[in-house]
Amino acid sequence: MTSSFADLGVPASLLSALNERGITSPTPIQAATLPDSLAGRDVLGRGRTGSGKTYAFLLPLTTRLMADRAATARRGRAPRALVLAPTRELARQIEESLAPLAQVAGLSTLTIFGGVGQNPQVRALQAGVDVLVATPGRLEDLIGQGHVDLGHIQVTVLDEADHMSDLGFLPAVKRLLDRTPRRGQRMLFSATLDGAIDVLVKRYLDAPVTHHADSAQSPVSAMTHHVLHVDAAERVHVLTDLGAAPGKVIMFTRTKHGAKKLAKQLNAAGVPAVDLHGNLSQNARVRNLDAFSSGQAPTLVATDIAARGIHVDDVALVVHADPPVEHKAYLHRSGRTARAGNEGTVVTLMTDDQVRDVRSLTRAAGIKPVTTRVDRRHPLLSDLAPGERTLVPGGYAVEVPPQGSSRPGRGGSGGGGGRGRGQSSGAPSSSRGGSGQRTGRQGAGGQGRGRSQAGADRRGQAGGQGQSRSGGRRAAASSGGSVVAFSTSSGGGRGRR
Repeated sequence: MTSSFADLGVPASLLSALNERGITSPTPIQAATLPDSLAGRDVLGRGRTGSGKTYAFLLPLTTRLMADRAATARRGRAPRALVLAPTRELARQIEESLAPLAQVAGLSTLTIFGGVGQNPQVRALQAGVDVLVATPGRLEDLIGQGHVDLGHIQVTVLDEADHMSDLGFLPAVKRLLDRTPRRGQRMLFSATLDGAIDVLVKRYLDAPVTHHADSAQSPVSAMTHHVLHVDAAERVHVLTDLGAAPGKVIMFTRTKHGAKKLAKQLNAAGVPAVDLHGNLSQNARVRNLDAFSSGQAPTLVATDIAARGIHVDDVALVVHADPPVEHKAYLHRSGRTARAGNEGTVVTLMTDDQVRDVRSLTRAAGIKPVTTRVDRRHPLLSDLAPGERTLVPGGYAVEVPPQGSSRPGRGGSGGGGGRGRGQSSGAPSSSRGGSGQRTGRQGAGGQGRGRSQAGADRRGQAGGQGQSRSGGRRAAASSGGSVVAFSTSSGGGRGRR
């Protein structure tokens, strides 16, 4: 069995870029597809998100453009390769994986999507780019305005084709593929290959070589599945306990409102959390996803927008705060953990009125979870999310104002959330080594809290007065409005991760 990228035919110059990112051995989908894709053949690959599909198409794409660079001059508005992605988040992650390869190969790249101003994208297109990563809607808009010409595309990639279909993008995808040259190489990757995908394959791929690796249900074996039967009144308390444990957690809700509400509840309880859903602006989505990826907000509350195409390292726990409607969503959500050979834990919360639905869901997904009735004090929670629980009064500070500035503080979590004006003080913050401390006026029904001027490290030492509660596992604190993390030890405690 082939065991190295070099054996598969990846150029030595690209191997160095892979090695710098710690990528030394090909995944099954890469090992299966690279010999054909590097040879210029059309490829149809089935593999779940997280199986390594991104490099399975970026490596042959970069190799081909690098080899043809001398013979093909860069033209304004006419990219040489096109990668279509269903969501902005996936487009950004493809861009991040592409950047080191493009730098080594001397290629220019551009990622375009909606929700942001188009003028910088237009200027970059006019200057000329080699690789264009795009979502279908924004690309069609720019083509209609005359800013993009797909007539010189040499390599076309359709990533997450089944998700494109789920989102209703296939008509736009067909219109875009119709604009690319028939002689160009085309690669299509998808977690599933249903009838809608088969239509694309027959119409746009020329004698494709089909490879199946890491099917949609393959992550099941690498995961531990649990169903927690909870009373409705205990739901948020159980989620708070899981979110307060060390490590990154993704919690899924069915609705955008539900994601926003749960993120607020978690922050109010002291769990730094951010939300991700379709109602956020692009800047907010980028900011929140970056905060989660960096560990500043180790809990992400998301709708199914994050169930596909989002890769964040070291997610050990996925929680279905709301059970999904159908089993495919369960598998895609759960696939955010147990990635790249790692193990993971998947937890589904189930209330009394959801028992029948959850049983049908897990049966359709082909799993046999362990079902346990729990409350916030159940010892199983510590087994599912091991480690000391840490709470940060105020949760995640979304805005970090510059030193000496004054911005609105947020109302407290104790029953009412009135807004107040935060004021900077010159005193050193007791958390994270920051240079300022903010206090908010008291909100209606609860103590106000402000946003902290944080130092560079949210994981710094937090000195403060802590009182142990809940069996000594948590500590409550009064810190005058600064963001402080408390542990169960006496005296100073450590900040949350």
